[in-house]
Amino acid sequence: MASESNMDSANQTYAGFVALIKWGTVASVAVGALVVLLIAS
Repeated sequence: MASESNMDSANQTYAGFVALIKWGTVASVAVGALVVLLIAS
């Protein structure tokens, strides 16, 4: 079984990955909406 320090490190890495995916999705939606608005005008 993984040691406690390895689990702490893994949890921090996973939390960072989830945050990156979350903010990347928000940024992609914002850029997509901007492109649609620019094309529509």
